[in-house]
Amino acid sequence: MPKSEFDLGWKDIEPGCTVSEPGNAAQYRTGDWRSIRPVWDHTKCIKCGVCYIFCPDAAVHKNNEGYFDADLYYCKGCGICAQECITGCIKMVEEAE
Repeated sequence: MPKSEFDLGWKDIEPGCTVSEPGNAAQYRTGDWRSIRPVWDHTKCIKCGVCYIFCPDAAVHKNNEGYFDADLYYCKGCGICAQECITGCIKMVEEAE
């Protein structure tokens, strides 16, 4: 008879979501569950790159004009870029459905 979920110990649980190949995160769109996203006001941006440095997911990239934007395929909406922006040019806005 199988054990109930309350009787399971850590040794009884099958491992899940294992990373079998390092560096494969680029293959997965991890920003799909985001509820808020960063929006840059490039008129206030001084192109300092602080947002790029602090992004924990490496989702901030420089565009052709030298400004920074988020790659929304990978941005998870944590808001660290907006919090650390020294000019306040990044605002977090709700995702549209």
